[in-house]
Amino acid sequence: MKAKEFKDSVIWTEKYRPKDFSEVLGHSEIVKRGRAFVQNKNMPHLLFSGPAGSGKTTLALIIAKKFFGKAWHENFLELNASDERGIDVVRQKVKGFARTKAFSGPFKIIFLDESDALTKEAQQALRRTMEMFTGTCRFILSCNVSSKIIDPIQSRCSIFRFKLLDKKDVARVVERIAKQEKFKINNKAIEGLYDVSNGDLRRVINILQASASISKNINENTIYEIIAEVKPADIKTIIEMALKGSFLDARNRLLDVMLKQGLGGLDIVKAIQKEIWNLDIKEEEKLKLVEKCGEIEFRLVEGSDDFVQLEALLASFILAKK
Repeated sequence: MKAKEFKDSVIWTEKYRPKDFSEVLGHSEIVKRGRAFVQNKNMPHLLFSGPAGSGKTTLALIIAKKFFGKAWHENFLELNASDERGIDVVRQKVKGFARTKAFSGPFKIIFLDESDALTKEAQQALRRTMEMFTGTCRFILSCNVSSKIIDPIQSRCSIFRFKLLDKKDVARVVERIAKQEKFKINNKAIEGLYDVSNGDLRRVINILQASASISKNINENTIYEIIAEVKPADIKTIIEMALKGSFLDARNRLLDVMLKQGLGGLDIVKAIQKEIWNLDIKEEEKLKLVEKCGEIEFRLVEGSDDFVQLEALLASFILAKK
């Protein structure tokens, strides 16, 4: 491999991470407040809460870089609490960094990613550290579930709640990357990306990079081949066959999909549950079908045979329709 090829071989999630507030999509109010903190050269402790891939780490990095400029590395400490979750990391790394003054700027910033993985004891120690070093340090805590953060920490933070990106924002990012990387992608492929990611931009970009390495003309089939998930159209066909009473046809189609794509029972049940809401049937019937999916999903988690339980699910769809 040539030197240039090594240079170009980068992870797109880092390459296309927003570098400025203006590049962050889908969180206009949060971005507005973040920009105000930087302009005023002051901010409280922050708690970023929301699903993975919604931009929490990106915004924390932008705030740090805008606060400190070229000196941001010296004034910013990033720790992943899921790796270092005990009380020792708070007492040693966090406290040691927090007690010294910033090289430039009014304070340092400590970013604790996945802070909901911290033990209760570690959170209590963190609470005390936040109290003691407010003059020299600010904390940005990131978590998926804010309820796992103890109340004393939540009360000391300004809470920002992130959401997954809308389809239009995902489409803008995909089209921008396609233009820069010089590949083509059609609208159905973009819709497929959004359906499988539900707005998780990190997953969207990872799938896109894998797809672009295979073909420079990306369509819906390319996307589903990469992620090894069943197409919604195939699932819809199976459900409709069952609702019409064609058990054997639905069963054979299901077996064909599972064997060809190597999918497990849980993957199929989740795909069925998702597709039920797109069916042209009464709401009451949809509720019955979703309830059956929940029951089968529980059985599969408990260790039941995948195909037997999926056959039972198809049979229950036929009985529910009757």
